[in-house]
Amino acid sequence: MAANGAAISLLIIDDNPGSVELLQAALQQDGLDILTATDPEDALDIVFTRHPEIVLTDLVMPKMSGMEVLERIVEFDPSTDVILMTAHYSTESAVEAIKKGASDYLNKPVSIPTLRQKVEKLLGEARKRRRAAQLEDELLDSCKFEGIVGRSPQMWEMFSKIRRVAPHYRSVLITGETGAGKDLVARALHSLSPVANGRFVVLNCSAVVETLFESELFGHVKGAFTGAAQDKVGLFEHANGGTLFLDEIGDMPLGTQAKLLRALQNQEVQRVGSLTARKVDVRVIAATNKDLRAAIAEKLFREDLYYRLSMVEVRTPSLVERMEDLPLLERHFLEHFSRQFGKSIKGFTHRAQILLARHNWPGNVRELENVIGHACMMVLGDTIDVGDLPEYLRVGRPVVVSEAAAAAAVEAAGMPPAMSGSEVGSLEEQEKILIMRALETAGGNQSQAARLLRIGRDALRYKIKKHGLV
Repeated sequence: MAANGAAISLLIIDDNPGSVELLQAALQQDGLDILTATDPEDALDIVFTRHPEIVLTDLVMPKMSGMEVLERIVEFDPSTDVILMTAHYSTESAVEAIKKGASDYLNKPVSIPTLRQKVEKLLGEARKRRRAAQLEDELLDSCKFEGIVGRSPQMWEMFSKIRRVAPHYRSVLITGETGAGKDLVARALHSLSPVANGRFVVLNCSAVVETLFESELFGHVKGAFTGAAQDKVGLFEHANGGTLFLDEIGDMPLGTQAKLLRALQNQEVQRVGSLTARKVDVRVIAATNKDLRAAIAEKLFREDLYYRLSMVEVRTPSLVERMEDLPLLERHFLEHFSRQFGKSIKGFTHRAQILLARHNWPGNVRELENVIGHACMMVLGDTIDVGDLPEYLRVGRPVVVSEAAAAAAVEAAGMPPAMSGSEVGSLEEQEKILIMRALETAGGNQSQAARLLRIGRDALRYKIKKHGLV
């Protein structure tokens, strides 16, 4: 049996029913599910819907040759092992088949012992792939730390530092590129701290108007300024007994930095317009994607505040620095979006994985999340292929590593950084548009459209009816 208990599937394609029956009887064994087809188009439907690991196909058939079948299968999933069989053997056709991705090329009448030997070898490889996928799932479960996924040395080092720091910190500085996961690090520090049951309050410093900064952090009393119609509790007081996370601390105005430093030193705050200081017990986590030392040299950040915050510094590695984590992160986001969209998506084709591995991810993990989310929304079958990925990844556009380019890359993925449940409603419309385009490209031929969409004809007919495209 296969490593995970499910039978491995093998598809036999031959327009001669007698040959199909002979091969089926010869290859029958426990743990092997043998599928058959005498029509090449029916065979491709089976490939798209059942994903057989091994395919045996005749070379010369009506409607479609075995070489065309090979091309279609390799285009759909290059990991499928295809063996071509023919009574019209030639060295040229054998070389062509191997170049196009065939695993082997056999002359008819096929030697049954030879065929069994070759199939058994391919079954062994398929079982190894199944086991590898199972181990990846187990590895993903064991490589999650407080919602953060990683197993690279850089991430283990960061996890270890978080564990050591969390019970004791009063202030921490988290550094790293945009999209690297600094917010997850902050939440991990809070959840492992003695104030885990307290509030985790977030302020994005880059999103606050400069004139309102002090009021946001420390609050104000009624009449303190025009528009102050009532007393307001600041975020420091709101976070009392918990953690205040100051994201993008490098964008905080200098005047507010001075008041923040006093609040950190004295653990007390003074509302705008009040003469009375109020004691608070707040742990402060600051995060930045900027070089604060350079900002200090340019008189844009207070040196004394920097040293107060950076008594403990946790650096979040960029995705490029830990590319060995990419497969884990892909699987993590695949599972997340499969659940969110109510789809059963098994994984990625090899060529899609290769394309993802070649990208240098200027937007880091956040960009990867958006790319996988886009692919999960667009895919119609159960396997994500290159065509399901955002266009900017597929066209090979050069990627620049500025933050502006990273933001543009995320936007180009076609999704906002965080997707709410209400936005998932566009999934049905996206599916309808894809089906309409495929039918138009195929000139109304449903079989051709199904192949373009990499789904079976029955699945396409159901979706056509569902969307009222009859």
